[in-house]
Amino acid sequence: MKAYEIGTQEGLASLRMTERPDPVAGPGQVLLRVRLVALNHRDLLAVSGRYGPKRPETRVPLSDGIGEVLALGPGVQGFAPGDRVLANHFAGWLDGAWQPAHLGNDLGISQDGWLAEKIVVPAAALVPVPATLSDEQAVVLPAAGTTAWHALVRLGRVKAGDLVLTLGTGGASLLMLQLARLHGARVAITSSSDAKLAQMRELGAEITVNYRTHPAWGAEVMKASGGAGADIVLETGGLETMNHSIDAAAVGGRIVLIGGLAAPDSGLPAVSNAFGWVVKNLQINGITSGSRAMLAELVRAVAGAGLDPILHRTFAFDEAAAAYACLHSGTHIGKVAVRVS
Repeated sequence: MKAYEIGTQEGLASLRMTERPDPVAGPGQVLLRVRLVALNHRDLLAVSGRYGPKRPETRVPLSDGIGEVLALGPGVQGFAPGDRVLANHFAGWLDGAWQPAHLGNDLGISQDGWLAEKIVVPAAALVPVPATLSDEQAVVLPAAGTTAWHALVRLGRVKAGDLVLTLGTGGASLLMLQLARLHGARVAITSSSDAKLAQMRELGAEITVNYRTHPAWGAEVMKASGGAGADIVLETGGLETMNHSIDAAAVGGRIVLIGGLAAPDSGLPAVSNAFGWVVKNLQINGITSGSRAMLAELVRAVAGAGLDPILHRTFAFDEAAAAYACLHSGTHIGKVAVRVS
């Protein structure tokens, strides 16, 4: 079979295609034919050697994918050939509280991921995909989608009428927008592009702020919300943008830190707005995507609502390098996908 590897991890050019023997499902495992995969920002970091320690050069990347069951390993029940399935990328995190030990079973990072024609995945990690969901609707749910669900529903306790602030127009941010709207919440969103912000308004965002035009964008969100602020903030920038998120948050608000896209090259800035953090009685949590149980909840919600996640572009399997370059360019809105089979 054909598969991609992260290679020397010196940048996008390190990604390489190779030929491998077909994998075989062992005890408790399922063999999948990969249908469609989607990229996340951490995939760019991994191929550049900037996502934790360097990995083996033969590591197969990507943590978002949908597959079709080909064969069951010994002891596996509940699935049949032809079933379409997803898997949360922390394949050992089935339910309950997060444990750092789950980092050892992270698809696409510490274990081989989805960018191959066939993969083997633990059966316990799989979530069936209802017939009402297309591959395109389902493929973005395991990593970006479950992260948004964890932030919005599990930690954010979203309710109708809340104001949800999400930063940027990447995959997790757009899913946050769509899921917030699904729960009856209002949405504020930031971007450096007025054209992208116009598209966000078409998708239902009530408040849009260009953070280049308004460098103090947290105060701008507070002003645009009539002084109320955001009940839930999806913080994708990291500590570099945390002070602005604190400025934007409502009293009793929840800030959920999911990444560090705006982190500086050296050192980490102090959160100088600690007074605002305390006075507003804010809850600030970091999260690491979500469990299989959260993914199952999300799949049911998306299937019931007919939600259509935004795919910016889908590339062919032999164009995977171009898909990485597209994501790296920052010109996308929503997710970048690769059709495998």
